[in-house]
Amino acid sequence: MSGNTFGKIFQVTTFGESHGNAIGCVIDGCPAGIEITESEIQKELDRRKPGQSKITTQRKEGDQIKILSGISDGKTLGTPIALLVFNEDANSKDYDHLKDVFRPGQADYTYQLKYGIREHRGGGRGSARETLARVAAGSIAKKILKEKCGTEILAFTEQIEKVTAEVDLDKLTLQKIESNIVRCPDEKAAQEMIVAIEKARDEKDSVGGVVKCLIKCPPKGIGEPVFDRVPAELAKAMMSINATKGFDFGSGFAATQMRGSQHNDEFCMQGKEVNTKTNNAGGSLGGISTGGDMFFRVAFKPTSTIGKKQNTVTKDGQETELEAKGRHDPCIVPRAVPIVEAMAALTILDLWLRNK
Repeated sequence: MSGNTFGKIFQVTTFGESHGNAIGCVIDGCPAGIEITESEIQKELDRRKPGQSKITTQRKEGDQIKILSGISDGKTLGTPIALLVFNEDANSKDYDHLKDVFRPGQADYTYQLKYGIREHRGGGRGSARETLARVAAGSIAKKILKEKCGTEILAFTEQIEKVTAEVDLDKLTLQKIESNIVRCPDEKAAQEMIVAIEKARDEKDSVGGVVKCLIKCPPKGIGEPVFDRVPAELAKAMMSINATKGFDFGSGFAATQMRGSQHNDEFCMQGKEVNTKTNNAGGSLGGISTGGDMFFRVAFKPTSTIGKKQNTVTKDGQETELEAKGRHDPCIVPRAVPIVEAMAALTILDLWLRNK
């Protein structure tokens, strides 16, 4: 197993390196007859692409999506869908000084350890540029879930460094999320987050943060006991994203400070439907979805490649100092928001199809 494919029925295989010719994916298992256009996929890619604001990497990529197969006259055929984006602004020479040096915090050393060779230009497959393929595939998954199940997936920046937003999930909308460059619906916190990111950038450093995701009206009864529970599958999906360091589902770690009488969600009837008075469980009991809203948090570390001098070693085992060059995000969290949404959509859709 190469580890480049996600999903069991709705399968997504991504390919390409950060500074290679192109990045793309092949989707197998997509139901036929779903209306999808390049412009719909592009809308999601534009939320992830570099160079979109003053607080992101200034690499200029249009990330223009091309549908190569599996869609005809705007509808999926039920056959493999191939999606491709050509790289246009790689500037590989910026990475010449990294050819024989391991960057602290990056996958340079482990790729060399595993394969005996690595792509030093932009980090190759270890680069977050690979995630554009996930977002492209996720855009199709999001549309299927919306049309077939009424499910909507919304993620936002909840925290940057020590700045934390206060957000009412019942009032969360895509418009509020996209109202500023950090994708935080709390405008006051958003401005403080921007200041924190700019300060780190000006000091040749970086900051991390937290993305929170809400899955509204998920399909009922999905999730496979015992090892393929909904939270377990979501955890794997989120922890597969570059720079993730933590996952927190439902009440998460806050549950450790509660008693059972506080944490248990009491059942009640809402019309003819079984419901719960609270939702500490996050829409999942025993790993199977209740139909209640799901919510979780994903922690992202500070960007590893920074301009400050750091101690490291070369491939030959010589100690040296590194002052990294190139164009990098001082904080990857705002661009991670659509990636979290995409991976959530791919997970929930695959579980729904398995249930069918």
